[in-house]
Amino acid sequence: MSTGHLTNFVGLPVVDFLSEGAKADHTRYGGPNATDVAALSKLADDAATEPALVAWRLRVVEDVEEFPDYLDRFTREVDTTRISALVIGDWGVTDAGAASTEARDALIAKVAAFPALRALFFGDITSEEYEISWITQSDMAPLLTAFPLLEEFTVRGVGDGHSGPGLALEIPEHDALRSLTVQSGGLPGRIIGEIASSALPALERLELWLGVNEYGGDAVPADIATVLSDEAFPLLTHLGLRNSEETGIWLQALTQSAVLPRLTSVDLSLGTLRDDDVDLLLSAIPKLAHLAYLDLHHHYLTDAKVKQVKAACQKAGLIVNLGNKQEPDEWDGEKHYYPAVGE
Repeated sequence: MSTGHLTNFVGLPVVDFLSEGAKADHTRYGGPNATDVAALSKLADDAATEPALVAWRLRVVEDVEEFPDYLDRFTREVDTTRISALVIGDWGVTDAGAASTEARDALIAKVAAFPALRALFFGDITSEEYEISWITQSDMAPLLTAFPLLEEFTVRGVGDGHSGPGLALEIPEHDALRSLTVQSGGLPGRIIGEIASSALPALERLELWLGVNEYGGDAVPADIATVLSDEAFPLLTHLGLRNSEETGIWLQALTQSAVLPRLTSVDLSLGTLRDDDVDLLLSAIPKLAHLAYLDLHHHYLTDAKVKQVKAACQKAGLIVNLGNKQEPDEWDGEKHYYPAVGE
C-alpha cells in the first residue's frame, strides 16, 4: 500500500509552500516537473491571500534549505496567524535519515506564529520517498503541550531508537485534543501504553496502525487495557485498531471490552481478518449492531465468508465495509497474511 501525499486534510485542500530545494530539484522521487513547480508556486501565492482556506504542507527537498530556516521564511511570507491546519512532510529525513526532533523544536519555537492552529499532521512522507518503517520520529508530547488548543493530531512513523530517539506520546495533559492517529508499519506496545496513560479528557477518536512484529509492532491488547475497559478516555466514540497482522486478536479483545457499547464506529481495516475469525465476528454482531459503521476493508475472507458476514450485518442493521479483498501468499504449503502497511 502506498501512503501517498495528502491532498486534503480536515476538509481543506493541501497546498505546498515550496522550499528552495523543491524549486531547484523538482524531479526527485517523482516530484513535480518544471510546469508543476510553476503551478504549485501559483497555488501557494493564491492561497497566501486567504491562508485560512487551505492546509499548508511544509517539506524540504534536498538540503538547500534547512527546516528551521524554511519555517522561518514561511512565517515571514504567509500570515500564519490565520492558519488552522498544517501538514509537515519531509523535514530532511529522506536525505540523512534525520529524526524529527529539529523540525519539532522549530515548530515549538514558532508557536506564537500559529495561534489558530487546530489540526497538525506530522510525517506526510510517501513510501516512494521513504518507507514508513524508516521514518524516525521523536517525542511528540512537548509539541502537543506547546499547542494546547490543538484538536487533531496525526503522526506517521515511529523509528527504531537507533538513528534517533523514536516516537514517544505520553502526554501529561491536553484538554482540547479530540482526535489522535498514529500511522506505522510496526507500533510498539510501549507507545500504545503511553497513549493509554495520557490525560486526554476530550479525546473522541483514536486510531492506531499496529503493523507487524518484524518492524517493532509488538503491541497486544493488554497495552491498551485502560482504553478497552473504558477508564482512559470518557468521550471516546471511535476506535481504530488498524493494519494489524493479527486482526482476529484485536477483534476478540474489542468484542469483550467495556468500551464497545459507547463507541459509534469501529475500524479494523487494513488488516488480516481471515476465515478463521468469522465465527467470532458472527457471534459478536449483537454487540456490534449499535455501531453506525464497521470498517473491515482489506481482509482475507473468502467469497463465501464475505457473503455470510454481509448477510448477518444486514440483518442486524449494521453497515460494514468489506471491500479490498486480498489473497494470502502461499509457499511451502503455508498461507501468509500481511496487513496493508509493513515496511
